[in-house]
Amino acid sequence: MNASVQRLEATGDALRKALANGEWSMVAELDQQCRQAVEEAMVEPLRDEAVLRERMEDLLGLYRQLVEACRSEQERLAGELVQLNQSRQGAKVYQLFG
Repeated sequence: MNASVQRLEATGDALRKALANGEWSMVAELDQQCRQAVEEAMVEPLRDEAVLRERMEDLLGLYRQLVEACRSEQERLAGELVQLNQSRQGAKVYQLFG
């Protein structure tokens, strides 16, 4: 297996772990590393194209999971903001009558 394909696999594994642990800053860093690894793998001569294809399909599945996790996190944070704004509005009402 090529060094770039190995790097792609290792970076994908680390990205998967960071996603599972909710380490969003690490996810952002590893995303950049994954992008670089993909670029390197695409230009490096291959011994086994099937292995690269398999790694790319795995990475594509991982990025689907990542997008879904980001959407879920966005929805969760939006809900928290709505609750915060409602609480703030309630506090203003109490201040008017307090």
